[in-house]
Formats: sequence, structure tokens, C-alpha cells
Amino acid sequence: MKSLERLGNRPVSLPLAADDVVEFHMARLLLLLRLCGTAGRIDGLTKMAKLDFFVRYPDFFETARDQSNGTGISDRAVESAMVRHHYGPWDKRYYHVLANLEARRLISVAKEKNSYRIALTDLGQDRAKRLLELPSFAPIVSRMKEVKSAFGSRSGTSLKDMIYKVFDEEVGRRRLGEVIEA
Repeated sequence: MKSLERLGNRPVSLPLAADDVVEFHMARLLLLLRLCGTAGRIDGLTKMAKLDFFVRYPDFFETARDQSNGTGISDRAVESAMVRHHYGPWDKRYYHVLANLEARRLISVAKEKNSYRIALTDLGQDRAKRLLELPSFAPIVSRMKEVKSAFGSRSGTSLKDMIYKVFDEEVGRRRLGEVIEA
């Protein structure tokens, strides 16, 4: 994963995937904190990762939401891959992305007992607000609002347990570090 700043000398003929650009992940997490958190913060890396899982795996989200509502199951697609980790879906880039956000004073990270509180700073709130206004982020903003409505009040552990129950084959039975696919 590289910063757009470091890709300037790259030949324009080479394809570039948004998934390979740190700023893309930074923008998504800023929006996640703003839209899926409470007052611009999410308590716990597990909760952040599970909400992000549902944003990045829209068909998995629909399946989980439908099962929690008692309705049907949909086919599954993936926007940006994650891997199976000890506590469910995880992206190894989180630490890198969160460090970048904190270094740019867009978030604060505070340890509270056995958890981390990730919160937008005033500058982070401002940048997230700007991202909300961009038409290119409209689809992900819409999905985040749905994720917040369906699962925003649940704890990280509750989300993890639900993911393992609903997606045992797709997530729970995968080896640690294995990519979660549709």
C-alpha cells in the first residue's frame, strides 16, 4: 500500500487500484468514524473492524441484516478484501492507516482498559464532512448509514459473534490470515 504522493513517478500506463492507496483507506475510516460511530468515535478496534467489514462486504451485510430481521439471504460480493483474524475479519493495514490518521491529527487513539477508543479530532470531523459532500463517496456513505442503522448500537464482541455464526463457512472455518471471499 502506497501513498498517492509516492506514486507520482509511476508510469501512467500501469493500472492503479484504490485498494492499494493508503489515502483511500484513510478516507473510508474517517467516514466510518463519523457515520457509524457515536459522536465521531468508535470504542474498540474489534467494533471498528466489524463495521468496516460490513461496509466493505455489502452482500455479507445484507445477509446479516436479513438474518437479524428474519428475512432471506442474498448472494455475496466483496468491495475490498479482508483476512480471517483471531477476532473475525481484519485488515492488516489498519495499524498503518490508523497511524497515518493519528500522525495527521485527524484522529486520536486512547487506550481504555482492554480497548482502544478511536475518535475524530476537530480536524478529522472537518475532513470527514468534506468527504461526505463529494459525489464519489455517495455510495459508501449510503452503505455506512445502513450499517449504522442495523448494527451501530452493537458491541464489537456481539458483531464478531454474529459474523462467526452467520458466516461460519466463509469466515469462521478459514485459516488465520486467509482472505475472506464471497
